[in-house]
Amino acid sequence: MYALVDCNNFYVSCERVFQPRLEGRPVVVLSNNDGCLIARSNEAKALGLKMGEPYHLVKPVLLEHGVAVFSSNYPLYGDMSRRVMQTLAGFTPEVEVYSIDEAFLNLAGMHHLAPDLAAYARQIRATVLRHVGIPTAVGIAPTKTLAKLANRLTKTQAPLERVLVLDSLPARRAALAATAVQDVWGIGHRYARKLHEAGVPTAAALAACSEGWVRRHLGGVVGVRLWHELHGRPCLNFDPAPLRDQEGSDSAAGETEEELNPRSGGSARRSVTCTRSFGRPQQAPAVLAEAVATFAGRCAEKLRRDGLAAHLLTVVLGTDRYAAGAAPGSPHTFTTTVSLPTATSFTGELTRAALLALRRLQRSGQAYCRAGVLLSGLEPAGQGQLDLFGPAPARQQQRQELMTVLDKLNGRFGRHTVRSAAAGAATGGVSDGLVWQGRSEFRSPAYTTDWNDLWVVG
Repeated sequence: MYALVDCNNFYVSCERVFQPRLEGRPVVVLSNNDGCLIARSNEAKALGLKMGEPYHLVKPVLLEHGVAVFSSNYPLYGDMSRRVMQTLAGFTPEVEVYSIDEAFLNLAGMHHLAPDLAAYARQIRATVLRHVGIPTAVGIAPTKTLAKLANRLTKTQAPLERVLVLDSLPARRAALAATAVQDVWGIGHRYARKLHEAGVPTAAALAACSEGWVRRHLGGVVGVRLWHELHGRPCLNFDPAPLRDQEGSDSAAGETEEELNPRSGGSARRSVTCTRSFGRPQQAPAVLAEAVATFAGRCAEKLRRDGLAAHLLTVVLGTDRYAAGAAPGSPHTFTTTVSLPTATSFTGELTRAALLALRRLQRSGQAYCRAGVLLSGLEPAGQGQLDLFGPAPARQQQRQELMTVLDKLNGRFGRHTVRSAAAGAATGGVSDGLVWQGRSEFRSPAYTTDWNDLWVVG
C-alpha cells in the first residue's frame, strides 16, 4: 500500500502558521514579481478567484473582499516543506518526495505497526499539524496512481477529515466512478479530449476498457501501466531519494502537467532551470549578465545537489508582449543553446557558457522583462567522456573540491553567501540589492531561515 500526503493550499498554509489571524480569511499568494495568483485559500477560491489570474486585473476584487495578499516567500516555503518531509519520514522507512507539498509513503510491511490504515493516516495528519502547523490530506491505495486519486477525492470531505483509504475492491470501484478521466494522474488535456471523444468519461470507464484498446489508443506501454495501476497492480517505480531542501515554483498552473508519464521511470531529472521576471525591464548588458550569472550559479548548485552534470546550457530572454510598440504576433521569447565540451557542474564553466550565450542573444537597445538558464543533457557526475583538450585530472579534482567547499559554506551560512563575482555583490539573498530583482511588495519575513526575520513573540 502507498500513501500520498499532500499539504493543503501549501503556500497559504505556510503564511498562516506564523500569522494565525489569517485563519478563516481569504488569502492569496502571488508569483515571482507579483505577477499572478499561484496559491489561494479555500475562502479565496469561494470568491471565484482563479489560479494564474493577473494580480493587476483582480486587485479590485481583492480589495473589495479584504483578501490578504502575499508575495512568494520561497525560502520559507522550502524550509517548511523540509520540516514536513522530515516528519513524514518518521512514519515509514521509505518516503518519495514528489513535489514541494507532496510525498508518497511506502507502507509495505507496515501491517503490524498500522493494522488500521485510516487511523494511521489520521495520526500522520495530526502529527504534521502539531509539529509543523501545516494541514494535510492523505490518500492510501495499492498503487501510486490510486493513492493520488484517493488524495484528490479527500478534497470533497470536511476539512477535519481529509483521509481516504482504498483498501477494498468496492472502495476502489466507487472512487474510480467518482473521478473524471481528466483528473486521473498522468492524463493530460490531449488524452482527456481523446478519451471523451471515445466515450470514456471517467476513471471507471477507462479501467473497464480492454488492455489492447488502451495499448492502441493511450500511448502504448505507458498507457497500459496506468491501466494496470487503476486495477490495483503497481507498475510505477518508487524512488525513496534522500530528503533535501525543497524549492517553490511560481508556475501559474501550480504543477506541471505530465502527459501519461507520472514518474514512470523514476524521478530522475531531465533538466534544471532557474528563471525570473525582472521588477522592471532591463537593457543594460552588465545588469543582464549579473542576472544570468546568478541563474547559472543556482542551476550549478542544483546539479551538484543531485549528483548530475550537464552537456547543454540554454539562455532564455523574454520581452514584454504588451509593451508600447510591440508588434502583434511577433516572438517575445528568445533562446540560444551552448554545447559544452564535456558534461560539468562547475559553476565557473557554466557561468562562462551562460555569458557567452547571453552575448549572442542580446540585442542592443532591446529591453527584457525576464531571463533564465536551462541545463539539459544531464548525466551522473563523473561518468562523462573526457575532453582531450580539457583540464588535467588534477585540475578537475581541484574544481570539485572548490565546489564542495562553496556548497558547504552556503549550506552553513545561507544560500549565496559565497558566489561568483559575475553574479554581483548582493547581500541577504539571491536578489536582495540587485537592480534586476523582481517586485516583492507583500513578502512576509523568512521566519525560519534568516536570523533577522526570526519570529518575535511578545
